Amino acid sequence: MSKIFELFGYPITDKSPEAEECRKSAMCPFMGLRCDGGGNRPQSNIDLKRHPELASYFADSGLSVVPSGVCSLQLGEGQAPWIVCPRRLLFLGKSAAQDVSRRDNQSFAEQLLLKHCNFPEGTTVGVWSEVKMKYSDDDEDNDKSFDSTFDYILMPVKSISSKEVQEITQTDWAKVRPILESAGYELAMRGGEYYVENFPSGYPVIVEIMTSSTSGGNKRRRTTIPMAFEDAILKENHSGPGINYRQVWARMVSQLIVKSEVGLAWGGKTIWVLQDRLVDYISKSTALDIYSFLSDMTSEVNILSFSYGDSVASTDGIIELKTGALYSGPIKPEAAKHEPSFQDMIRTGIEPPISALMRLLISRSPANILRL
Repeated sequence: MSKIFELFGYPITDKSPEAEECRKSAMCPFMGLRCDGGGNRPQSNIDLKRHPELASYFADSGLSVVPSGVCSLQLGEGQAPWIVCPRRLLFLGKSAAQDVSRRDNQSFAEQLLLKHCNFPEGTTVGVWSEVKMKYSDDDEDNDKSFDSTFDYILMPVKSISSKEVQEITQTDWAKVRPILESAGYELAMRGGEYYVENFPSGYPVIVEIMTSSTSGGNKRRRTTIPMAFEDAILKENHSGPGINYRQVWARMVSQLIVKSEVGLAWGGKTIWVLQDRLVDYISKSTALDIYSFLSDMTSEVNILSFSYGDSVASTDGIIELKTGALYSGPIKPEAAKHEPSFQDMIRTGIEPPISALMRLLISRSPANILRL
């Protein structure tokens, strides 16, 4: 039976004062900020006015609406949990540079990611989150377009002159300057010329965080995320939703090759950050054996996998993911060759015999008969 494994960063079994304080204030120890429900689960927020017992628990938080701070689910006792919140897997947002305690909870994952970015030692790297891009060619004969959102863009930054900014953006300084100031860039006058501090300069690394989706749950059985969250806090027992394996794979496969190609086109790369359980599912359900692409160096497609390892047995304190591996390889095989490539992810892992189909068809009569 599915259970919540981690709530607001701590294992649900951890009843220490530290864990309780974190939960009652609805804090995310991986962001160093108030929990935002993972950024993509606003439908799981709970109006405390309609839940008086829960409102009492969060009385000191000052919140009127609380996110369902579920980090991970454990489908069976002793099993490794499934991470369902991208913040729990890896967070690179704005508080990362200021909040030392947050970095301590994800330092291994962050450092392994930066290692595979291959930026030169000593480089200052800027982080942009939730970068939305819509682009279409000006060519009237070409109606192709690109519309996507990147979880993070990592890119080296440095101080550059206003003249260089004009050349890079192909826009007059008088028009660029107010945009930079509005965005929060620092401008400094040196030698009679303006310089922009921490301006993006170098090759970009796209970072995509892919975590598991949950099934909708059942309201009657109280297995929806909000209900499981409420019961986990107020009661001895609770039940959680399952994992929607297929939806996770579908979301990823629709973006994997496209975003990898874009990263390469920009002179950089794309790194997908996954949990090992998701890597295992993809390997078993498609023609792609991700484990055969274990590597020390990045390639056209890159998957960085993290695992709880043996830490899942620990029930006290925040569990840092300290086991990681890189899997990388080509998008497609070379011409006239049939070597493994990441295109295999869109191929079936096994072709059922037609006898399996026939057994299904004979178990039910046709819904309709058509005459031609």
